[in-house]
Amino acid sequence: MPRASRHVRPVRAMAALLCGAALALSPAPAGAAAPSPPAPVPAPSGDRPVLPAGDGWASAEGGTTGGAAADADHVFTVRTRAELAAALNGGDPTPKVIRIAGTVDANTDDAGRPLSCADYATDGYTLDGYLAAYDPDTWGDADPSGPMEDARAASAARQAERVRLPVGSNTTIVGAGPGARLLGASLQVKAAENVVIRGVTFEDAYDCFPQWDPTDGADGNWNSEYDNLVVYGSRHVWIDHNTFTDGRRPDSEQPRYFGVLFQQHDGELDIVRGADLVTASWNVFADHDKTLMIGNSDSAGDTDRGRLRVTLHHNLFRDVVERAPRVRFGQVDVYNNHYLTTGDRYGYSWGVGFESRLVAEANAFTLPDAVDRAKVIKSWKGTALTERDNLVNGEAVDLLAVHNAGVPEERLGDDAGWTPELRPRVDHPRAVPHLVARHAGAGRH
Repeated sequence: MPRASRHVRPVRAMAALLCGAALALSPAPAGAAAPSPPAPVPAPSGDRPVLPAGDGWASAEGGTTGGAAADADHVFTVRTRAELAAALNGGDPTPKVIRIAGTVDANTDDAGRPLSCADYATDGYTLDGYLAAYDPDTWGDADPSGPMEDARAASAARQAERVRLPVGSNTTIVGAGPGARLLGASLQVKAAENVVIRGVTFEDAYDCFPQWDPTDGADGNWNSEYDNLVVYGSRHVWIDHNTFTDGRRPDSEQPRYFGVLFQQHDGELDIVRGADLVTASWNVFADHDKTLMIGNSDSAGDTDRGRLRVTLHHNLFRDVVERAPRVRFGQVDVYNNHYLTTGDRYGYSWGVGFESRLVAEANAFTLPDAVDRAKVIKSWKGTALTERDNLVNGEAVDLLAVHNAGVPEERLGDDAGWTPELRPRVDHPRAVPHLVARHAGAGRH
């Protein structure tokens, strides 16, 4: 398995060099004063940001520049879905810069008129009809089939045609000001190379037509489509200073049908199907359930093994329930992130999946007392992770030891089998909540 490039100093030496002895990785003793936060590394500005050397996996093997080489004819400012689709040009690889100005609503027609779920419904689909047709009390636990399921699928295809937007190689999508927002859209970075997405709020990629699966879990589940952003079989992707949120349509306010939440959202960010060399930095992932998945199937070894190399650093995960991230196969470096939970909807943060090699260091957690620290880590057929120097509510906690003691049936080893080196800076975890609150998310630097 290839290792990270060695032109960046090992993490502990680099941390001492950049942050000083007070900011070395070993957490301060309990009760000690937090070190003064260092000045943040300046974020690239303007419409053609280029990922700095040594900044995570997306900087390896040639780096990531997006559409920095675009000529003047391929710099677009878009304000509508039609303009965005035209600029993307079906995923054309010509170098381009696309500036998002204001709110671009994907659920609109070519004239800019809003489209509702009723506008997409076809072949007699109604939610009431679907609920009546597949009520477990009468339908049982067989997969839905027949006219109403066919109508749901046809209706879903009509919505997918509007909200899924392909992003091609050599593309930069950047917010034109702090109000840049993609509403209801699912950007698809598929089979692409060299993409930068920066400074955009992704809000409410909702599915009008979730499918009922009576065999998913003990009670069945509603399964939806449309991640806000999908990186699928693509390489060299930098996702920086964005905000991902359910916004106006939080899962917590949705109804329950058949005793189960009517789930209209899938993931906020998925990195799947052989995607590789991705850095996600200084983003906010907020108010969501299935947040960030890296690798989507245990059976995808032929495409995923040796790929899915991803770095997550200086991100805020605020009030997310699970998958922050969930990992299969990949070499994933998770450091200097802040996990902030304010309510009682919490499942786990780090999902250690099949053949995953997750390294989680120098992160900060802010958790209610009621959250069981043993459940920060969740094993999904994983065998080991490297976990060091993480704080919970300002105190050093050996989260792996706590997990192994509290969930012995999911016991994990303590060595992911590799050492991250592509880290431009490692902040003391006591400084992370302040730094992330001040600088992460769309419209911040």
